[in-house]
Amino acid sequence: MTSTTPVDAPRQRLFSGPHVPLVLGVIGLVTLGAFENRAVGTALPTMVREFDALGSFGLANAAPSASYLISLAIAGLWSDRHGPIPTLRAGAIAFALAQLLVGTATAMPMVVAGRLLSGFAEGLLDVSLMVLVARALPAVLRPRMFSLFAAMWILPSVLGPVLTGVVTEQFGWRWVFLGAVVLLVPSWMLLGPAMRQSLNTPAPERSAEDAAELEAWRAALPWAFAASVALFSMTLAGDQLEAHRVLAGVAIPVAVVILGLAAVRVMPKGMFVARRGFPAVVAVRALGGAAFGGVGAYLPLLLTLQHHFSASRAGVTLSITGVSWALGSWLQGRDHGIERGNVLRAGLAFMTGGLVITSLLAWTDATTWFGLIGWSFAGIGMGLSSSSLSVLTLDLSDRNNSGRNSSAGQMAATMSIATALAVSGTLLALNASDPQPWVFGSIITTGAALALVGLLAAGRVRRQPDQLGV
Repeated sequence: MTSTTPVDAPRQRLFSGPHVPLVLGVIGLVTLGAFENRAVGTALPTMVREFDALGSFGLANAAPSASYLISLAIAGLWSDRHGPIPTLRAGAIAFALAQLLVGTATAMPMVVAGRLLSGFAEGLLDVSLMVLVARALPAVLRPRMFSLFAAMWILPSVLGPVLTGVVTEQFGWRWVFLGAVVLLVPSWMLLGPAMRQSLNTPAPERSAEDAAELEAWRAALPWAFAASVALFSMTLAGDQLEAHRVLAGVAIPVAVVILGLAAVRVMPKGMFVARRGFPAVVAVRALGGAAFGGVGAYLPLLLTLQHHFSASRAGVTLSITGVSWALGSWLQGRDHGIERGNVLRAGLAFMTGGLVITSLLAWTDATTWFGLIGWSFAGIGMGLSSSSLSVLTLDLSDRNNSGRNSSAGQMAATMSIATALAVSGTLLALNASDPQPWVFGSIITTGAALALVGLLAAGRVRRQPDQLGV
């Protein structure tokens, strides 16, 4: 389904008129979530030392990913049944409770519980904000809104660890989380007008087909829960692979199989063959996520082991990721008169070429700056493609299914990235005593191949004219 736009729609601006409170409120929530995401990595080492619970470090890290996956499935169903506002409220409450739980923790189990609740809140917020944007903004402004989503991760990525370190040293790590609750209030207040508008909008008529699709999605919720458990088990098994090689070596393949079976049940029909239209959008999101996320996780380690970077210098890949991703997202948000599918293909071409160049860091003795330039190209490609996929998701959705469609895309990316990391982590663990260049080279080259498959599938993201209903 597509929406028509007025002739003067391109002259509309995000930061003007009635859109300003919505835009500022969404920016506030996204930035707050990004700071919380980046802050945990800095504060968590101090927390586990204080509670004398170093063994719980991996558990605390893995917990949000597991709860995030099931939360996405629930948020998609909830937003389509009752609109984005109840889901958004629940997400904000869960976020505040999660920060309070961690900020007042007296033992590590409270921290882990808070991290589980934090991942659940993130899923509710991500989907409901997507649906709210779809309902409150005209289609012409959505690409610019999604470019802001990416841009709001730059400062948290660059300044978040520094600010967290200062707050932790001067006031204690608890204020990292308690402060987030205070900052939630102004963002929520700014969203008020858009939420009232959404509540006053009549609910759309549902066809028998829409009702059947809702019931099918509800029936798939147990499989989403199974995928969450598999993802959590896979992450923990990867952490224990070196210490318990046989047990972890069995657990990881079993978890991957369960994850695959769950994906078949919860993903749109036709996704695995990139059927034209929305299934192809989900397929490309999964391929791009696995390609980029699966490589980015191992670049700092590659630079440390093979190019003798210090830990702080190796972190440059994270800065490159944040800046180049935001740049790519900003570029896709400009009105160049280019069809959205072509922007997507350009992004995947950038990602494929960039990963090929990045692989030279492992395969050759080429200077590191050359490989890092390749990674910046891959980041630009990810920004172009990821934001374009978000726009295409809403373009191919209506008021009855925008929540489930947004949820499906994010679930596909989460599961594909987790699978890529599990397989790559297993390969690395089996060669942990002396990882050779071919290990990292294989990981990055596989990422480039996945991006190339995504590029080939990107031509199928648009429906045929007779399927569009216009």
